[in-house]
Amino acid sequence: MQLAHESVPFQDQQFPIVLVCDSLVFQPNIGSIFRISEAFGVEKIIFLGIGNQMNPRKINKTSRSTHLHVPYELYDTKEDVLAYLIENDFEIIALEITTTSIPLETITIPQNKKIALLIGNEIEGISEYFLNYSHQIAHIEMFGKNSSMNVVQATGIALYEITKYLKNNINV
Repeated sequence: MQLAHESVPFQDQQFPIVLVCDSLVFQPNIGSIFRISEAFGVEKIIFLGIGNQMNPRKINKTSRSTHLHVPYELYDTKEDVLAYLIENDFEIIALEITTTSIPLETITIPQNKKIALLIGNEIEGISEYFLNYSHQIAHIEMFGKNSSMNVVQATGIALYEITKYLKNNINV
């Protein structure tokens, strides 16, 4: 029997993960990013380059009001985001298919660092600027003919793998 929303036995838990969104555009994806971030205990979301483009009415449809509960910050420049990540000693992990990317399940998650998971724009992915400064670049192994997936689906898979590791191996 399916459980009612109030009966779900999951415990609230927050992980040392900041999700960095490199210029997401589509409002439904932004809403879904809030929803998946809340589901996986993401500490905060950083949105780059969307400023006044956020439409709470459109975001609410897919976020199911999680945008009211997950902290987020808006940044105007890549340089400001990178400065924040370096200043706060984040392990920067980019989720992108590149010539040097490794399978997601083989990334190294450090013991005493927060994780910045970078995700890209729906059309162009993660900018070269961020890829050049990433400590690790990971891809999701796929087995069909398509070489990409929706940014929210990919984010959900990455957050699942990272939080599973953190929950089982590091006291958070």
